[in-house]
Amino acid sequence: MQKLSIRDFVQVALVAALYVVLTITPPLNAISYGAYQFRVSEMLNFLAFYNRKYIIGLTLGCMIANLYSFGMIDVLVGGGSTLVFVTLGVILFDRYKKDYLFNGLYNKAFFYFSFFFAASMITVAIELAVVAKAPLLLTWFTTAMGELASLLVGALIMDKLGKRLELTK
Repeated sequence: MQKLSIRDFVQVALVAALYVVLTITPPLNAISYGAYQFRVSEMLNFLAFYNRKYIIGLTLGCMIANLYSFGMIDVLVGGGSTLVFVTLGVILFDRYKKDYLFNGLYNKAFFYFSFFFAASMITVAIELAVVAKAPLLLTWFTTAMGELASLLVGALIMDKLGKRLELTK
């Protein structure tokens, strides 16, 4: 693992803070929690494709934002899920970063990752089934669809930002 500089720590902290703000700030907080959620902050997950250090910021941001939901259980489940699945996504889809689908519209890694991470919402569905007595399959479907929508929009935005800003440093 590479040694992180002060600049790296600041960038990781900024990503965590941005994740929290995009999750808990009204009116976004109304759609960020529960069985029907659309987290705008999930679009930031694509930062990890540019530099793996952002996995730390995304995980911390998710953990802090989840304090406003079901407390420590959500911190552990949501934060752990973010850490595991973003890391797996980066490892598994690293080879597609330079390839594009649909006449250059979608970066392949971003596109595939959107579906992969949407499927991973089973962890949130299980948590909500246990904590809030939500129906498991319906909750998995609704959280996965919200995640997929957020990530597909985020794929376009982050790919455009990645072409204009140096996100790899």
